[in-house]
Amino acid sequence: MPKVIFVSGVAGTGKTTVSKHLHKYIPAVYLDKDTVGGKFSENFLKATGYDPQDRDSKYYKKHCRDLEYDVTMDLAMENATLGLDSILVGPFTKEIETAEWLDRKLAEFGLSREEVTVKVLFVTLKDTELQKERIIERGAMDRDQWKIDNWDEYEQSLDLPTVAWGIPESDILVFDNSGELTEEKINNLVAFIER
Repeated sequence: MPKVIFVSGVAGTGKTTVSKHLHKYIPAVYLDKDTVGGKFSENFLKATGYDPQDRDSKYYKKHCRDLEYDVTMDLAMENATLGLDSILVGPFTKEIETAEWLDRKLAEFGLSREEVTVKVLFVTLKDTELQKERIIERGAMDRDQWKIDNWDEYEQSLDLPTVAWGIPESDILVFDNSGELTEEKINNLVAFIER
C-alpha cells in the first residue's frame, strides 16, 4: 500500500532538512511544494505586476497558493496509483484543516483511504527566536522579508493546524527539531512512518 507522507511545518522549522534525511531511508517520490509550484507562481506574479517573491500577499494567496498545493498533491496521487510512496514538503495548513480535502484528492485519482496510508509529520521549533535565526540564515530574504519585518504578527500564526482528515492519531507526529538532528532522531521518525 503506497504511503503519502506530509512533512509539514512553517518557515524555519527545518522541514526540508528533516525530509531530505528521511528520504535517505525511505525510497519515495520527493515533492517539495516550493519546487513544484514556485517558478510558476513567480512568473505569474511577475506577469501580473506583483512581486514574484511575495508569498504573504492576499493576491498570491488568492491566485497562486492553492494551485501549488493541489499540483503537489496531484503528483503524489498519480504516483500512488502506480504504487509509489511520496514525501510532500510544505506547510499544507489550510489543506490539513479541511476535512474533505484528502478524500477529494484521493477520489480525483480513483483512490480511497483503504488503498493509501497517510502520515502527517509536523516539524516544529519550541524556540521561536531560533526559528527566526534559521529563517535569516537560509538567505531567502526576498521571500522571508515580510516575516522578519512583522515577526510579532507572524509569530501569532505558528500554531499547529488540527488534522481534520480523520486519520488515526498514530499516523500523526509532532517533532521538535531543536538541537542536533541525530541519527537516533531520524531513526525514530523513520519508525513512525514505517509502522
